[in-house]
Amino acid sequence: MRRSLLYRISRPRPPQHPSRFSGPVVVVGSAPVSTIPAGFDDRFHVITVNGSQSVIGEWGVDVPDATFMQFNQVEGQTTNAIHVRKVLEGKRTKLLYVVRWPQSLGRLKSGLAAFNYVYDELRLVNRFTRMAMYEGVMGKLNVEINDDMKFSNGITAVFYALLNGAKAVIITGIDPDSSGHIYNDANMKRLHAGTDKQILQALIDEGHPLFTADPHVASVSGLPLWTDETLTTKAQRQR
Repeated sequence: MRRSLLYRISRPRPPQHPSRFSGPVVVVGSAPVSTIPAGFDDRFHVITVNGSQSVIGEWGVDVPDATFMQFNQVEGQTTNAIHVRKVLEGKRTKLLYVVRWPQSLGRLKSGLAAFNYVYDELRLVNRFTRMAMYEGVMGKLNVEINDDMKFSNGITAVFYALLNGAKAVIITGIDPDSSGHIYNDANMKRLHAGTDKQILQALIDEGHPLFTADPHVASVSGLPLWTDETLTTKAQRQR
């Protein structure tokens, strides 16, 4: 109750991308299996999550349009955090969102500089900003008072793409039923998998232009598979 009241008082707005997305947006997660979307070229925008930037180099993309990074990846000593910093060392993103950073901005900049991760612009995403993104897409409030209500940064990136004009959002490397991460072999359990599945299903049911590039995810989730035919159809509708 208190959190929802503070949210209403503060009236946060979802973050705005520097310009509206003009082509399909690919949200790249860190699940062990990911697939380059059919027809991928410079018409596509790319958003990465945590250490998934290690994947897109194979696609010929060095710098994503935006990156969502969980605060713990900057200084944390967990297996995942250490490997995220390792794969991101020396890389760059255009716009970096750090989610729920609890310390000063100066400390964050120092932490990022410690593994030489470079950004053109740095922004913070707090709890209320995430709530605004959820409400902006789902039409209702999620106060995230327990783990069963929390959703992943991959879903946060999907919300961001939809709120910033994406006519198609293609997820890859986002599989709530999987475990493990592409950048290590620890095979750690995926957090918030149940909530993510519910949100993805709701987005499909409500007709949002959400697709997956991963055939396995399409077969088990109900998400439509992104194909060359899908790209052609979307291009024709936008003329």
